[in-house]
Amino acid sequence: MVRQIIFHGDYFLGFYKNLDIKVKAKIQFVFELIKQVDRVPDKFLSPIKGYKGLFEIRIEYQSNIYRVFCCFDKGQLVVLLNGFQKKTQKTPKDEIERAMRLKNEYFQIKKS
Repeated sequence: MVRQIIFHGDYFLGFYKNLDIKVKAKIQFVFELIKQVDRVPDKFLSPIKGYKGLFEIRIEYQSNIYRVFCCFDKGQLVVLLNGFQKKTQKTPKDEIERAMRLKNEYFQIKKS
């Protein structure tokens, strides 16, 4: 089983392009894991409670924490939404709400 990863708009790429090369390498490692491993550990990919169909990809590099929101389309297609560097224990609600808007936008565009 192999998943495919796609981007919705340039939201993720806008975040990604400004990252350190070593952080980018770690993100690529996690993406490869998601693409290839049948049951991805919660440490790397988990659903956001209370937000149906929204998931977060978790990346840690040194003492920094990064999150990339995504959703699934047709089971094996992972749609990357937005990403950010996490600076507090709780994921900021505005980042989650932005991801939900992007997820809804993706499926709306797909429908039309």
